Amino acid sequence: MTTTIALALASAYVIGSIDFAVIVSRMHGVDITQVGSGNPGFSNVLRSVGRWPATMVLIGDTMKGVIAAAMGMIAAASTDPLVHWAFLAGLFAVIGHCYPVFHRFKGGRGVATGLGVLIFTVWQVGLIVGVVWAGLTWLTKTASISSVVVVLGAIPLAMLYGVEGLSLLWLAAIILLVLWRHKDNMLRMVRGNEKRVTT
Repeated sequence: MTTTIALALASAYVIGSIDFAVIVSRMHGVDITQVGSGNPGFSNVLRSVGRWPATMVLIGDTMKGVIAAAMGMIAAASTDPLVHWAFLAGLFAVIGHCYPVFHRFKGGRGVATGLGVLIFTVWQVGLIVGVVWAGLTWLTKTASISSVVVVLGAIPLAMLYGVEGLSLLWLAAIILLVLWRHKDNMLRMVRGNEKRVTT
C-alpha cells in the first residue's frame, strides 16, 4: 500500500465522520441526538425535523460514499487500477459514518453512505438498491425494514454485475457493518414495535 492510498483511506474515514444529520438539524435549531430515537440519521431527521432536511441528509450521506470511493480509485490509479481500492475507501467512509471521530464515535447506520459507494463502483446495483429502498420505505413506512432488505440483496446483485475478489470482500464488510448497526432495529422488528417514518 502506498502513502497516497493510506492518505486516501484516512481521508475517507474523516469524510465519513462528517455527520449531515447533526449539521442539518442544528441549522433548524434541533439537536438530533436528543430527539426521537436519538440516532443521527435520515429516519430520525425525517420524523423530528422534516422532509426537506431529511432529503439534504440523505444526499449528503450518499455523497460521502461517492467521494470516498472516488478518492480510493484515484489514489490507486498510478500503481494499481483495480476497483477494490474504491470499495475499501468506501468501507472506511461507512466506518466513519457509523463511528465518527467528530461526534464521540456515535453515528448513524451507514446505509446511505454505502449506497454512495455502490453508485460510484457499480452504478446499476446502486440504482436498483436506491429504487427498491425508496419503494419499500414508501410501502412499509419503516426505513429500517427497507435498509435490511436492500443490504441483504446487495451482495448477489453485485456478483451478478461482476463484483468479485477483494471488491466483494470489502463490500461484504460494508454490509455486515450496516447490519450490525441495525441490530436494535431488527430486534424491534421481531417484537413488532419498530418506529415508522412519515413519508
